[in-house]
Amino acid sequence: MPLTCLLRCNDLSRTREHYQRILGFAVSDGAESTLLVQLQDCRLTFTEQDLWGSAPGCTGTLYFALEDVQAYFDSIKDRADIAWPLQDMPYGTREFGIRDCNGYYLAFMQGQPVPD
Repeated sequence: MPLTCLLRCNDLSRTREHYQRILGFAVSDGAESTLLVQLQDCRLTFTEQDLWGSAPGCTGTLYFALEDVQAYFDSIKDRADIAWPLQDMPYGTREFGIRDCNGYYLAFMQGQPVPD
């Protein structure tokens, strides 16, 4: 079941440019001044509206499961703000992380975490 997060952003135009040009996402306008971004079957929705009464922020990392994480890493590594490099994790995934233009941490992974 796909999940779509609604996130507050600082600037829709800047977010559009970042996700389209830097990260290679498909980008489209949504309803009521929102921006939809998609990579494979992973989606995010951004708004400039202050629906939560606070600045943009998240205390977690948003994970995107990809078919070929190595190819995606190679395509963006020289343009994106890499938070941690592509690596094999002890819990069974191959992943890397970035920090987007709004300060959100995104991780891109391949494989399934191994349950304890």
